[in-house]
Amino acid sequence: MTPADLSLTVLHAVRRAVDDGALRVDVPPMVKVERARPGGAGEYASNVALTLARSAGRTALDVAGILEERLRDAPGLQRVAITGPGFLNFTLRSDAGGELVRAVREAGASYGSGTALAGTTVRFADLTDPADSRALLVTETVVRLLRTQGADAGFGGDERDGERDAERNGERDAERNGERIHVYPGVYQGETLGVDAARWALLRAAPQDRPLDGPPLLVQHERNSLYRVRYAHSRARRLLVNAAQLGFGPAYETPVHAPELLGVLGDHPVALLTAARHRAPDRVARHLEAIADALLTFQHTVLPLGDEKPSAAHRSRLALAEAAGTVLAGGLSVLGISAPERI
Repeated sequence: MTPADLSLTVLHAVRRAVDDGALRVDVPPMVKVERARPGGAGEYASNVALTLARSAGRTALDVAGILEERLRDAPGLQRVAITGPGFLNFTLRSDAGGELVRAVREAGASYGSGTALAGTTVRFADLTDPADSRALLVTETVVRLLRTQGADAGFGGDERDGERDAERNGERDAERNGERIHVYPGVYQGETLGVDAARWALLRAAPQDRPLDGPPLLVQHERNSLYRVRYAHSRARRLLVNAAQLGFGPAYETPVHAPELLGVLGDHPVALLTAARHRAPDRVARHLEAIADALLTFQHTVLPLGDEKPSAAHRSRLALAEAAGTVLAGGLSVLGISAPERI
C-alpha cells in the first residue's frame, strides 16, 4: 500500500462513517497522511480526526475512534492506533491482498458474517396484512442480516428459520409464459416483475423512500443497478472460464495494485454489520454496487492481452476477481436475490 492508497483508504472510512450516520460532516476532498515522526506508533499518521472534530461537534478522540473502527480490518493495514489528542497511526501489511483473498476463499459466500451481535435477541411482530408486503420483505431481510452477525432474530416467538412462507409474506405466486413470478400487492398494484427485480426494487430504496421503478430493472443497461451487480458477478465467473481456456487458474502469488476493489471488499464485513445494526438492507445493496463498479473497472487487467503469456500477476488478479464475485454472490444471497453465472 502506497501513501496515496492509504490516503484513499482513510478517506473511504470517513465517507462510510458519514453514510452510516456516525459522523455528520462534509467529506473532505482528500485526507493527508505523512510519515510518522520518531517515536510514533506506526509507519504513517494522519490528523484527519482533529480537522473534522469541530464540524462534527465531537472531540477528536471520538472521531478517531469512529474512524479506527472502520479501518480496523481494512486491507493493507496491520494495525491502527490512536495517539495524543486524536492522531491516527498506521502500520502497513506487506501482503494485504493475499490475506483478503484467502479470507474470502475460506469463508465463501459467508464472508462478512461474524459474531459481533452474538447474545442480542431481536423479535419482530408478525405482519400478515398483504398491504404491508414491503415491510414484511424488509423485516425478513433484516432478520437474515442480524443472523449473519450472530444475533438471535426472528418473528414473535417463532424460532424457525427466517424464511417466511408465501402467504405470510403477502406474496402470491403466479405463472406467466411458463415463468414463476411473485407479485407484491400494495406496492406495484398489479405490475409483475421477476422475483429478483421485485426484491431489488423494494430493498434497494431506503425504507422511507418509494421503491425503485420496476420496468427499468428489467433492462440490461449500466444504468440498471441490479443488472450491474449481477453482470459483475457473471463477469467474475466468466473470467475464470476464459483463464482456464488459456491454461491458468486463480492463485494469489504477487501483490495486486487495486486499492479501490481491495477497499470495498475489505469493507464488506463492516457493511453487513452496519446494515444489521441500522436494520437497513439498502446499505447492503449500495455496497454491492460499489463492489460491482470497482470489479468492472478492474476486470480489464485480469487476462493476458495479445501474445502476452499468463504470469503470476495474471493469476493473482484472477484470484482477486474470483473473490469479488464470491462476495457479490454472498451479498445478493443475503437480499434473497440470485447471482446467475451468465447474463
